[in-house]
Amino acid sequence: MGLDMKTRKKICGEIFRRYQKASKEGKSRILAEYAPLLGYNRDYLAYQLTNWGKKRYALVDGKPVKFTAKPAPQGRRKAIRGKRTGRPEKYNPAFVTVLRDVWELFDFQCGKLLAPLLRGMTSFLAIEFNLSETLQALLKSVSPATIDRKLRKVKERYRGKGIRTTKPGSLLKSQIPVRVCFDRDERKPGFFELDTVSHCGARVCGQFCQTLTVTDVGSGWTEECALLNNAHRWVKVQIAHTRNTLPFPMLGIDSDNGGEFINHQLLDWCVQNNIKFTRGRPYRKNDNCFVEQKNGDVVRKTVGYARFEGQNACDALAEVYRFLNPLLNYWYPTLRLTAKEKLPSGRYKKIYEKEPKTPYQRLLESPDVSDECKEELRRRKAALNPVGLKRALDEARDRLLKLSVIESSIPSSKVS
Repeated sequence: MGLDMKTRKKICGEIFRRYQKASKEGKSRILAEYAPLLGYNRDYLAYQLTNWGKKRYALVDGKPVKFTAKPAPQGRRKAIRGKRTGRPEKYNPAFVTVLRDVWELFDFQCGKLLAPLLRGMTSFLAIEFNLSETLQALLKSVSPATIDRKLRKVKERYRGKGIRTTKPGSLLKSQIPVRVCFDRDERKPGFFELDTVSHCGARVCGQFCQTLTVTDVGSGWTEECALLNNAHRWVKVQIAHTRNTLPFPMLGIDSDNGGEFINHQLLDWCVQNNIKFTRGRPYRKNDNCFVEQKNGDVVRKTVGYARFEGQNACDALAEVYRFLNPLLNYWYPTLRLTAKEKLPSGRYKKIYEKEPKTPYQRLLESPDVSDECKEELRRRKAALNPVGLKRALDEARDRLLKLSVIESSIPSSKVS
C-alpha cells in the first residue's frame, strides 16, 4: 500500500529546496529516487518540486494578493496537460473541404500527383470554387504527404475486375520483329505502345466496344480511342487518325500479339508510312509495360467495367475520350521510372523522377522535339480550361453509363 497524501506532501516539503538548488544530474537522481517512493510520475514530481514554495502576486479587485504554490491534484494536472499546445493549425477545415472537392473532381488522385496538379491550375480552381487568396496560397504550398493525411478519412477505393479478351494472332509473326524493351536512344518521343481494353462486362459473347490505348514511351503522351469492335479495319483507322492529330511525329509502334494488331492491314500501313512495327513476346505483359499500366489507371478508372455495345455507345465513349485526352496530356502529372539499381541483396531499387511531370512538360524539355512542335503544343494548351474539361468529361461519362447494358451477375475473371 502506498503513502497517504499527507506523508507525500511532507516529503516534498523536505526535499524541494535541495531539488531547486541541484544541478541537472542531481535533479535526475532525486527524481529517480523519490518518484517510485511517492508513486508519482517523474514529470509530475519535477513540476511539484520546481514550483513548491514559490510566491506569485496578482491583482484581485484592485488589490495585490500573494499566491503560494501548493501541490495540485493529479487529475487537474492531467486536464491542463491535455490542452492543445504548439503552433495553430495551418490547414483548417475550410481548406480540407476545398481539397476534398478538388480531389473528387479530378478522379481521386494520390497526393504525389495531386500536389503538382493543384499548383498548375490554381487560377482555374480559384474561379471555379471562388477561393480566397489564403486558400489559393495553401493549395500552392500543400505537400503530397499533407494531402494524403488530410484525405485519409474520406478515401474509399473500390477495385473491380474485367475479362481478358486478347486472342493471339498467328499470322505475320515472322515478319514483325520482337522487342523486349526500348533502348535508351529509342526512348525519345515518337515510339508508341498499343493495347486494347474490352468493354464486355461479365461475358465475352456478341459484339462490344473496345478502347485502343496509344502511349508514347518517351513522354508518356496517351491517346484513348473508342472502337466499335476490334476489327482490323477500325484499329488501323484509329491509329492513322491518332498519327495525323499528334503534335509530334509518330516514328514506331509496339504491340502485343493480339490478332487486332498482327494483321496485313496494319503491317502494310506501317510499311507505306515508314513506321517501325514491333511486337512483344507472348505472355510477357511487361514487354508492353508503358501501355499496360494505363488499362486500370486510365480506362477502368474512367469508364469502369460495364458492357457497352452498338454505335451509340461507341460515339458516347469517343465523346468521353475527347475531353479525357487533353487532361491526361496537358494537366495530369505522372511519375516516371528513370533507373533501376541492383542492391547487394540481389533485389532492385527503383529510382523515379524527383518531381511528377505532365507529358506536355516532358515534350517541351526534350531536345528531340522540334521548335515548331513545341510552339504547337503551347498554342493548344493556351486554348484549354482544365476545370471546364473535367466538368464536360463528367457529363459525357454520365451519358455513357446510361447506355451500359444491364447484365445478370456472372463472376468475372482476369483483369484486362
